[in-house]
Amino acid sequence: MGLEFFGIDPETNEEGSPTVWADLDQRRLVIQSDTVTGAVLVEVGETEWVAGHKPGVPAHESVISIPARMIPFIRKACDAIERAGLQDPAPGDEELGRASGDA
Repeated sequence: MGLEFFGIDPETNEEGSPTVWADLDQRRLVIQSDTVTGAVLVEVGETEWVAGHKPGVPAHESVISIPARMIPFIRKACDAIERAGLQDPAPGDEELGRASGDA
C-alpha cells in the first residue's frame, strides 16, 4: 500500500510545503510541516502535559506546526486509515466496544 497522498498546503510556494499522507503499511499519518522553534518549543518541551509523563521532546521526535487550512487533508487521511481498519482504539473505547470516533 505505501504512502497515500492527501494534500499539500494550497498557499504553498515552490519549496517546503505542509503535506499530509497516510502510511497504510505502518498505520500512521505522515505530515511534513514547519519545525516549531522558540517559545512554543520551550513550552512544549518543559510542560508536563500528562501527569507522570516525562517532559521534553526526545531526539527521535519532532514538534511541527500545521496550518489550520490543512485540517481537511488530515481528516481525509484519518478517514482512509479508519476505512482500512488500521486505527488503534482510543483509550477507553475498548470498554465501550466501539471504534475510535464512533458516537
